[in-house]
Amino acid sequence: MPNTQLWIEPLGSVIVARLRGHLTESMLEETHERVVQLLKDTGYTRVLYDGLEIESPNVEHALMQEKLDKETKQLFHDRPLRKAVLVPNTRLAYFARIAFGQFGEGEYRVFYNDLSQALQWLEE
Repeated sequence: MPNTQLWIEPLGSVIVARLRGHLTESMLEETHERVVQLLKDTGYTRVLYDGLEIESPNVEHALMQEKLDKETKQLFHDRPLRKAVLVPNTRLAYFARIAFGQFGEGEYRVFYNDLSQALQWLEE
């Protein structure tokens, strides 16, 4: 059985979604549901997706996240959301750009192994 962990909590004024282990569709759906609920409950507009320890992502996962991200944008169309995506390599960065939109660089940004820079950008 694959080792899968999900940790989603507010940290300061940022919602942190840390994904670890083998990525699955149900893991993406649960992440989406929990992030949306925290966005509603807290009123926060900043999200950090930490994918440093994700294993085995593929393009289907990226396309599913793209669909979920569109749902999030529709739910929160009245407030701008800002997302930082933390990745360990170019493969995950490529999938992140598919998932969060190649033309949405103002709304999200990909960071390579640099948690402090990602948090700093979110706080700007």
